[in-house]
Amino acid sequence: MSGGDIAGLIAAGVFALLVLLLAVPILKLGKVFDEMRTTIRSLSDGATPLMDEVTATVSTTNQQLKKVDGISSNVSDASANISALSSLVAATVGSPLIKVAAFSYGVRSAFANRRKPAAGRRSR
Repeated sequence: MSGGDIAGLIAAGVFALLVLLLAVPILKLGKVFDEMRTTIRSLSDGATPLMDEVTATVSTTNQQLKKVDGISSNVSDASANISALSSLVAATVGSPLIKVAAFSYGVRSAFANRRKPAAGRRSR
């Protein structure tokens, strides 16, 4: 064996040792990738039912909102009808009541002035 052969064997041994040293992190990295794949798969399997539940919840909520919209429009119509009715009652009953109150005040004032003695009055 010559010196070149021995140098070649040493270089081959060092290269083999380098390959073994690099193989360990590569194998560990492969295990990390396997764990990531498993984690992503479990997340995906868990997310699909959640999305289905969210979709069902949103559709149920939309149905309830449609019902609430109908109720609120009915309440709006009822409040408009009550406002119109109160305006009608105020116009129909209010004006005659004001006239009756004014007339009764005038009659009371007339009777009250009639009972006062004439001496207490001053003329202009």
